[in-house]
Amino acid sequence: MQSVISLRHICKRFGNTIALDNINLEVPAGVVFALLGENGAGKTTMIRILTGFLKPDFGAASVIGHPCDTAGLEIRKSIGYVSDAPALYEWMSAGEIGWFTSAFYPEGFLERYRELIAEFDVPEGVRLKSLSKGQRAKVALALAIAHDPSLLVLDEPTSGLDPMVRRQFLESMVDRAALGRTVLLSSHQISEVERVADWIAILHQGELKLVQPMDVLRQSTHIVVATLDDAIAAVESPAGQVLSESRSGRQVRWIVKDLADDWQSRYDDASGVKNLSASQASLEEIFIAVCGRSDRRTIRDEKVNAQV
Repeated sequence: MQSVISLRHICKRFGNTIALDNINLEVPAGVVFALLGENGAGKTTMIRILTGFLKPDFGAASVIGHPCDTAGLEIRKSIGYVSDAPALYEWMSAGEIGWFTSAFYPEGFLERYRELIAEFDVPEGVRLKSLSKGQRAKVALALAIAHDPSLLVLDEPTSGLDPMVRRQFLESMVDRAALGRTVLLSSHQISEVERVADWIAILHQGELKLVQPMDVLRQSTHIVVATLDDAIAAVESPAGQVLSESRSGRQVRWIVKDLADDWQSRYDDASGVKNLSASQASLEEIFIAVCGRSDRRTIRDEKVNAQV
């Protein structure tokens, strides 16, 4: 199956800062694909490349089969896009902006748009500048999906919105995926993502650290806790990919991906370990374990490291 989004060896730098470092990513059709990362991780830079507003320094990207560097306009016509601060003509009413936008899309757009804002309880006759932030966000979402795009890109869409509006956004994402459409959700709101995402990608300081289906990630990542006889004693890490390790007194805590089935076997009576336990890690705990290390690299850092 052809990927809806494809990035191959994408690199982008701004001055001395590495924004994206050799990004390889394939997004399948019919899923809610969440791109997680702290502020400044490179999420918006990636979306600007995907929508043709920014060219990478190296690599190739495509959206719905169109190359991003040469077919940006075609991509932007084909997809839906909502940012955290949608640019709307504030002097227009909700109804007028739908009528205005319909000129750029095939027949049926305006009818569908009016159905959507009615579902969202947005009054057609009120000017956008008089609507609440949540209502304006609903107008932006209605404009983005009224032409029924196969791909909806959401860049921090629920930032600053009240819980009820956020819930409506999340429900609309799930509904679209159920219809076979694809949603790319860029966010740092981990609790929201965990509720709706089918796939998770974690971007940290320009590097793609993890890409996996949500259910597989949950089942394969555990919190392992060991209690030691001696607080300063050394102890071997569990068998698996250790994402993080922390100590507090006599207790050692690891976040481990792909924990071996026989992981307890290495902790015999001579290991100094008194008690062991393992539990499933939450997405927030996984995110912190993946992103809680290292500082942003720069070109200058690379040069220094190369000379060492």
